[in-house]
Amino acid sequence: MTFTSRRHFLTATAKLVAVTLLSGCRPAATAHAQEKPFGELIPTDSFVDLSHVDLSNTPVTAPANVPALPLPDPALEAKVGQMIMVGFSGQYPDFDSAIVQELAAGLVGNVVLFGRNIGTPEQVQTMTTTLRGVSPLPVLIGIDQEGGWVSRLPGSFGISSNYSAQYLGEQNDLGLTATQGNSTATELAKLGINLNLAPVVDVNTNPRNPVIGRYERSFSADPAVVAAHAQAVIDAHRSHNVLCTLKHFPGHGSSQGDTHAGFVDVTEHWSVLELAPYATLIGAQACDVIMTAHIFNATLDPDYPSTLSHKVITGLLREQLGFNGVVISDDMQMGAIAKEYDLETAIGLAINAGVDMIAFSNNIPF
Repeated sequence: MTFTSRRHFLTATAKLVAVTLLSGCRPAATAHAQEKPFGELIPTDSFVDLSHVDLSNTPVTAPANVPALPLPDPALEAKVGQMIMVGFSGQYPDFDSAIVQELAAGLVGNVVLFGRNIGTPEQVQTMTTTLRGVSPLPVLIGIDQEGGWVSRLPGSFGISSNYSAQYLGEQNDLGLTATQGNSTATELAKLGINLNLAPVVDVNTNPRNPVIGRYERSFSADPAVVAAHAQAVIDAHRSHNVLCTLKHFPGHGSSQGDTHAGFVDVTEHWSVLELAPYATLIGAQACDVIMTAHIFNATLDPDYPSTLSHKVITGLLREQLGFNGVVISDDMQMGAIAKEYDLETAIGLAINAGVDMIAFSNNIPF
């Protein structure tokens, strides 16, 4: 399937999501959803024993007031839009721009910002106000503001520090992590951004990892340290009504390859300890959104990468770990998915797996 423009791509994507929904797949969930996905559940034979994972030393706190994610509209079109998050080009979208028209029409319900969208604080505020104003439903406006290498906001914005997760974990000062988290969340809220695609809760089991360890994105090789610092970040964001996204489930820290480039198999390197931060934070009701990894792990599913795996998303994350919030995919245009599956197949598998929101960074031309 070839597309000549992003508009054609999004229209086709919306149609594919609609067809999948009409065929009996689960609708988009909310952060407060309690019901299980409907439809026939596929029994999982990949039960992961967590009984030996020591979580006793991981401090947790009760959740603060959390903003509600957009609720599904009875209309199928609204459901479809809420299940799609896209990136776009430009800093000054107007009523003639594709992204504004897509939001207004319900083709898209959520957006993610990249460096290409960021100019000045005033410009970002104007942009997010425009995007929210044209949509008939609340819009999630996301950004990757992890700190360190993966930070979309430049230093001229009002964040007091920009330490990497690795640095914060090495210092192991929860007060320092909370201070940076609070400053980050304050600025995001001021800018009109209500979803941070952070923190990374991958356990740094492979410091040479080309996409996690190399860029200092993990707090630690110790799952308890990872969970504690992630909790500090989450609490800070919640106090400013900004949602957080834990990533990349079920663990990308052990990989020896980069899923941006292509297929990555972690079967021989992945450890059950990589689930420990998720178990801790889900148990503490500290998870708003969880992002999937495109990694392949034959121990968990011998057939599909995690984003497309019912065994991983529904069987492990939903049923075993008890997560009832929103599951968002990593960028579906990354090589691990796009080079292995056509768009229709990938979307169908992801939705059937239990993914609620499908993300596209949309670096293709307009």
